[in-house]
Amino acid sequence: MRDLNLRIAVDFDGTIVEHKYPEIGEIKLFAFETLKSLQERGCNLILWTFRTGTELDEAVNFCRENGMEFYAVNKNYPEEEWNETVGRKIDADIYIDDKNLGGFPGWSKVWEIIIGDEIKMREEKVKKDLRFRLFRRRKSKQ
Repeated sequence: MRDLNLRIAVDFDGTIVEHKYPEIGEIKLFAFETLKSLQERGCNLILWTFRTGTELDEAVNFCRENGMEFYAVNKNYPEEEWNETVGRKIDADIYIDDKNLGGFPGWSKVWEIIIGDEIKMREEKVKKDLRFRLFRRRKSKQ
């Protein structure tokens, strides 16, 4: 497993959970599994949401209760102090949000897009190793 070293901003309402703002909707299929898998691969995940105050605390606690601890919440890094000189746009390599052009594709597709190259590389290595072993066996029988 390679270290992806990506900063990924993730929306909450409509992305991790169904959109029921200000309430918390049902968890989207594979949301937490995908997020945990991304973290295990070295991604820094930032919860990037419209929520503030008590509603934000509820979302963070909901994620924590489901085993998800974010690198930062509505900040570029945990220690960042917001003031009017700091832009509100999160500096990320990837933004996962239900407001994307075309809408939210679902967590299976997100996983496929981000992790897919890693899997393809492993599959190619397995095929190459198998071909090498088969070729070597045939050659040694001659």
